[in-house]
Amino acid sequence: MSSHNAKAPYYYVPHSSKWPVLGGVCLLMTMAGASAWVNNIGWGMYASFIGIAMFLVVLYNWFGDAAAESESGQYSDRIDISYRWSMGWFIFSEVMFFAAFFGALFYAKGVTFPWLADLNHKVIWPDFNGIWGGVGPAGTVEAFSKMTLTIPTINTALLLTSGVTLTIAHHALVANQRSKTIFWLFLTILLGAVFMGFQAYEYIHAYSDLNLKLTSGIYGSTFFMLTGFHGFHVTMGAIMLSCVLYRLMKGHFRPDWHFGFEGAAWYWHFVDVVWLGLYFVVYWN
Repeated sequence: MSSHNAKAPYYYVPHSSKWPVLGGVCLLMTMAGASAWVNNIGWGMYASFIGIAMFLVVLYNWFGDAAAESESGQYSDRIDISYRWSMGWFIFSEVMFFAAFFGALFYAKGVTFPWLADLNHKVIWPDFNGIWGGVGPAGTVEAFSKMTLTIPTINTALLLTSGVTLTIAHHALVANQRSKTIFWLFLTILLGAVFMGFQAYEYIHAYSDLNLKLTSGIYGSTFFMLTGFHGFHVTMGAIMLSCVLYRLMKGHFRPDWHFGFEGAAWYWHFVDVVWLGLYFVVYWN
């Protein structure tokens, strides 16, 4: 990739910024509020949502500063490489995050359930049949039904299609076809929004019709933790792509200088891959 600006400094050193400190304060408020919320303390929910709202404001201004620095020609190829490494390590940390939950799921299904269902444990758990998604001994977990494949299959098609539309948008940007890029990127965001709508409907269906809740044993807890965190990542990815779309409409990015677009695209493709894992491991069982 050629340099964005031949007159850019060898390596740009940003000026002092208040955003990292403010971001830390907002995250502290968010997590303190969430901790209070799950412990049924009245102010917890409000503090958590206020912290999230304030953090979004911080991110808007923080990334706005970075975009302004880039568009003013202060970044060189060295900064571009730094951003690529940073985004790569960030996505790697997300891989490890989901690996922990997938690990818990595999351990429960492959180790704990067969172990508790063997003959040596029939005295302790006589009614336990070791069926994943089944109900344990009486009085432990309320009866529930497992998820079906209809909505997850639709969501799989939506996310895979969004990956295709995002790739088309990227190729259009490289070809300097801005209008085409904007159209296909908007379509990608729309597909993500439809995905989240279906997931919200799936959660309502699980609670009201299947009696499947976060408290429904290890099946319910792993299901909602994995799909819930994935849904959160889809939402964040859609927000990232929306910011990129806004910048495209303002004339930002060039065919040879658009890592802001590429970084968001990497994240979106990562979310797609995680969903494929969820679809085959969580739903096909």
